[in-house]
Amino acid sequence: MIMRRTLTALLGGTAVMLASAAPALASPSTDAQGSGLKADLDAILADQRLKGAAIGVQVRDARTGQVRYARNPGTPLLPASNMKIHTSAAALALLGPDHRFRTGVYAKKAGATVAGDLYLKGTGDTTMRAAEYDRLAAAVAAKGVKRVTGDLVADDTWFDAQRTPPSWDPTDLQYAYAAEISALTLAPDDEFNAGSVKVVVKPGAAGKPVKVALDPPTRTVKIDNRAVTGANGSDSTLSVERPEGAGTIVVKGSYPGDGGAVTNLRTVDEPALYAADVFRQALRRHGVKVAGTTRRGRTPGGAAPVASRASMPLSQLMTPFLKLSNNVIAETLVKAIGREKAGSGSWKAGLPLVERYLATQGVPAARLKMADGSGLSRSNRTAPQDILTVLRKARAKTWFPAWYQALPIAGYPDRMKGGTLWSRMSGTAAAGNVHAKTGTLTGVTALSGYVKDASERRLVFSVVLNGYSGGAPKDIEDKIAIRLAGGPAAERAATARQAPSAGVRLECTWTLTC
Repeated sequence: MIMRRTLTALLGGTAVMLASAAPALASPSTDAQGSGLKADLDAILADQRLKGAAIGVQVRDARTGQVRYARNPGTPLLPASNMKIHTSAAALALLGPDHRFRTGVYAKKAGATVAGDLYLKGTGDTTMRAAEYDRLAAAVAAKGVKRVTGDLVADDTWFDAQRTPPSWDPTDLQYAYAAEISALTLAPDDEFNAGSVKVVVKPGAAGKPVKVALDPPTRTVKIDNRAVTGANGSDSTLSVERPEGAGTIVVKGSYPGDGGAVTNLRTVDEPALYAADVFRQALRRHGVKVAGTTRRGRTPGGAAPVASRASMPLSQLMTPFLKLSNNVIAETLVKAIGREKAGSGSWKAGLPLVERYLATQGVPAARLKMADGSGLSRSNRTAPQDILTVLRKARAKTWFPAWYQALPIAGYPDRMKGGTLWSRMSGTAAAGNVHAKTGTLTGVTALSGYVKDASERRLVFSVVLNGYSGGAPKDIEDKIAIRLAGGPAAERAATARQAPSAGVRLECTWTLTC
């Protein structure tokens, strides 16, 4: 079942503050080809839903930097997931496109019997699924290990113990887009929603409890099943909730007896222990018995490697990160930067390093506030002009081709191609042309990236809207992008169908599969 959940905090006073802080007059706009670009974009932005909103827009020639259009481009606004443009560029520059995350198994002395503890150590690999832990366990067994006399120790000390940024809304923490960040973790799916588990609900006998299972199976998450199976054809009142800080997921309500399986993603309270429990089960399947318990701890300096697994390189990880707007990958990269460059895997160390890199690219510190790396925090601020600075400077980097292809592509139906833009701008000049990062929070929408105009000239653009009326006006962003792609008539071809439909999972920062 696919559902939508907007973030709980409305923009409220923040939007009023931002709107009042914006310059009274729009910044100068130019249209070198005299094609009416300013008039067309002004008309699009005159939409009544934007009355009283804070509007930040800029369009530049990607090569020359010439401003083609601007509306309050230097005003810091809430960027939502457009913050991932900053984070991803900094990660590629500071960690390098070939950076890999490694998960290793260690012991003081390995043989058929490990006398003492076996250590499972992570460095932030969000791509470790149950299958990867199974292969890691097989590698341990292939070394001849049969028995461990001590404990299985889950080592997540590569990062600090702060699991979520302090400015995240506590009511979001049970959902996959706001999972705990750990150096040792597990993803239950191919979209790498690390730190979450699938809760699968099926009907039982009429009047009896529903059937609930976890995927992957784990003993670290408890289920409190209070839900019952209703009559065939009855309405579903099913709810699956994890109270804040709890290790128990509560299933309540009624579910029809003829209903199909329902899968919900919920976060886990201890990602490292969750990963270690799945790994321990894999060890058992491969004939390796652990006598002791599973606990968290630190790998001793003298421990020898038994087996290891490396993630895909960072250049490839950019695809699920940016296409699907994965918040957990974003925050993991911030901590990885802190660990790599300052010896501390923390937001306190990593965020200033990202900001410092952005300053070297021409982003003024006075217009940038990073409370996290994903854009989920409502304390973030950046200006459209500065987003464009990063987009333009990135074109000269060796990693640019991989990064450019990792951005969502308008109207491209393949999820790992189109990403969060797969259903937008189809059948227009923007389809297959616009490569851009989306962003959405309640009262916040953004779209920034690249487009070729009708003369094949590449443009960079950023549209950030805060405090509008009603739902997210994605169609306004689409009209602007289509106009940039195909000329004055192009925006008129955009129809209401270009706006996101209620049944589509779009972005981790505002919708989820649940």
